[in-house]
Amino acid sequence: MDGQAEKLNLKREVGLVGAVSLIGGTMIGSGIFMSPQTVLSSIGSPGASLLVWACCGVLVILASFCYAELGTVIQESGGEYIYILRTAGPVVAFMLIFSSVLFVRPAGVAGISLSFSQYVVAPFYPDCAAPPLLVKCVAAVSIVVLATVNCLNVRFSMSIQVFFMVVKVLALAVIIIGGLVMLVRGHTENFEDSFENTNLAINPIGIAFYQGLWSYDGWNNLNYVTEELKRPEVSRAQQISQS
Repeated sequence: MDGQAEKLNLKREVGLVGAVSLIGGTMIGSGIFMSPQTVLSSIGSPGASLLVWACCGVLVILASFCYAELGTVIQESGGEYIYILRTAGPVVAFMLIFSSVLFVRPAGVAGISLSFSQYVVAPFYPDCAAPPLLVKCVAAVSIVVLATVNCLNVRFSMSIQVFFMVVKVLALAVIIIGGLVMLVRGHTENFEDSFENTNLAINPIGIAFYQGLWSYDGWNNLNYVTEELKRPEVSRAQQISQS
């Protein structure tokens, strides 16, 4: 032995398709199917609702390219934790990861899993609401299953991520095509005086932006697996752009 400890490195098994699926699959989650009604009811008009969605999209795009640059400069896994650790020190980084692990991430996972379980059990209760206990049990099972899959094998979890991303993109394509068909048939009444009854108060605007940005959440997930990307210095911007 040469007396030098061998450095532990993660296997670089996440390619372009897996990276795009990681970003797109997490962004296209339960939020995009549930938030539009909240955005519309909060802001009060279809035109203002579309404007909120456009502004949220621009903000996410700009933030994504900032993260792409950070990921090429600091090529370590961990996302914002590792960036704050390298720039602001361990105390601030610990505060971030402490609040994230105990509060922010669990709350987000719980919200997404509950939304997923509501959609899963809804066909079995067409005439009434599903029992809350059943919804919570399905949500808990889904969290355990996904956690187990991610712990077992990276390639297998990426395959599942790609599959579900394709399914969700197809679901969105059906909704978008259906909307375009309705427009072609002349159903444009919602675009007449589309900014009428817009709520310009701070509270409804804030709620609308919060729901919109929550639907886009997931754009930063690629930076958590930087050390598992095959060519992070070349393909990161391409992966984010395609997502």
